[in-house]
Amino acid sequence: MALKRPESLILATLLLCLGTGAVSAQETPVPRAELKFVVILSRHGVRSPTWKTDRLNEYSTERWPDWGVPPGFLTPHGSRLMELVGAYDRADLAQRGLLSSNGCVDAGRVFLWADSEQRTLATGHALASGMFPGCGVQVRSLPEGTDDPLFSPMAVGIGHPDRALAVASVLGRIGIKPGPLIEAYRPAFETMQQVLLGCTPGAKCPPEGTSVKQSLLELTMSVTEGNGDKLVDFAGPLSTASTIAQNFLLEYTNGMAEKDLGWGRVTESNLRQMMSLHAAYSDLLRRTSYLARTNGSNVASHILKSIEQAVAGKPVRGALGKPGDKVIIIAGHDTNICNVAGMLGLSWLIEGYQRDDTPPGGALVFELWRHPVTRAYTVRTSYMAQTLKQMREALPLTLASPPARAAVFVPGCSTSDGAFACGWKEFRRTLETAIDPAFVRP
Repeated sequence: MALKRPESLILATLLLCLGTGAVSAQETPVPRAELKFVVILSRHGVRSPTWKTDRLNEYSTERWPDWGVPPGFLTPHGSRLMELVGAYDRADLAQRGLLSSNGCVDAGRVFLWADSEQRTLATGHALASGMFPGCGVQVRSLPEGTDDPLFSPMAVGIGHPDRALAVASVLGRIGIKPGPLIEAYRPAFETMQQVLLGCTPGAKCPPEGTSVKQSLLELTMSVTEGNGDKLVDFAGPLSTASTIAQNFLLEYTNGMAEKDLGWGRVTESNLRQMMSLHAAYSDLLRRTSYLARTNGSNVASHILKSIEQAVAGKPVRGALGKPGDKVIIIAGHDTNICNVAGMLGLSWLIEGYQRDDTPPGGALVFELWRHPVTRAYTVRTSYMAQTLKQMREALPLTLASPPARAAVFVPGCSTSDGAFACGWKEFRRTLETAIDPAFVRP
């Protein structure tokens, strides 16, 4: 009997191992979770400044530009950017199996609710146009100019907030004497002063022979009880600087020529530094726990009920849309996003921005996933926004060139997987704990 050569034995063994491995891989595919439902809480797109030009001119040596639209309106550039976001959302959700890639078949499964201001209504229409061009998606809202409890619960008298407690909740974070807050951000304030007054770094500011009606750093800082829908009146340098920094951001993202960006003195670098002032103000007045709960509980409750309806497959009181909807889009404001984030302790950091920034068109996203075998539901949270370059140049958003996105950890329910997913029951319990029912209108 002839012996087989060693080379033949080795080859036969390798072929047997490879064949066995291929069969095993085919017989035991790894089941993947399926995306079943999405809620998108979006800020409106790029708008003009809400302050009138005469008010802004008090803080600068040169006149602010004319935007060509009334104060606070979505700009044509801003509308185009939101169309790009809508088109990307459609492509992304189609690639992940939730929506069809084209046509109008899923247009009736997207529920879009916008606040009743021009910039949010126009944002809703732009998103709908980008997602379903020519399909006539309805953008629902209250009559224009009407206070909507989803976005402005204090304006319509939901609950009975303790305004003294609201003030204390802010002062408890910065001290009874808020002056040190200015020192903490002095470099950013000085940069803003240089832009507003046309100063050269290191030289006397303002230069000889120039003056302004209001000097930013000479404003009196105070934290007092507010009126109407404003629980806290936070006056002084930080409040004013927050608005001015936001206006410089709007100029940049609206694609203004470099010579017109802060009179030729705003760059991407110093813009990011000045935006730290807006981030600080937003953190104090929108994410502080008591303020976040009073202002954010209503919208957070509707988000939770909408996801619950998707899980149950039947109507749930307080949900937006109807059973069977695949996407809920809420076109609101940065205040709404910050309130919900503050309630839940959410944070993020995306390319080119300050921590927890909410730039125009940015969105807090909640995705409902289901395991195909166990049928268990999980919720993944993320924050998404176009980069400064993408907005400034109105760059197309594609699966290969997407907007910036960060997975968000939800304290109390997130797990250690890469998406920080929450089990559905744990997610519901976390939100129910954070929501104050005294400030919810079903």
